[in-house]
Amino acid sequence: MKPSKRILVLTLLASSLAARARAADPAASPAEKAAEASARAWLALVDDGKYGESWDAAATMFRSAVTKAGWESALDGVRKPLGKVLSRKLRGAKSMTDLPGAPPGEYVVIQYDTSFANRASATETVTPMKEKDGSWRVSGYYIK
Repeated sequence: MKPSKRILVLTLLASSLAARARAADPAASPAEKAAEASARAWLALVDDGKYGESWDAAATMFRSAVTKAGWESALDGVRKPLGKVLSRKLRGAKSMTDLPGAPPGEYVVIQYDTSFANRASATETVTPMKEKDGSWRVSGYYIK
């Protein structure tokens, strides 16, 4: 499978899995808390229009699936028209170790209910994965 299709498959899969994600839980695991913190920091880059920096901060698997220029172009076409984020609320997070089309590993599929200036209601799905160095980095992003 081509790398660009692999990231698309991962993001589409993540959206379907996140639909079953449990509601935000104050007793979330340390991994879920770390992944969510990583997702929020990464989303802040995207919110600020720093698309290239969001690519730099993404997981190795993400960066190998799409070029930096390809990512910047994709977000410019999809995210920029939505306008400024007005609100973002955590809907749920689910720890996973196996996602179809992705290597085995530690993932957290996170969904947010988000309101943009030009779209009142959207669902953002962000999937951080635990890298070999122990850090959590985004491996997939999808807006519906």
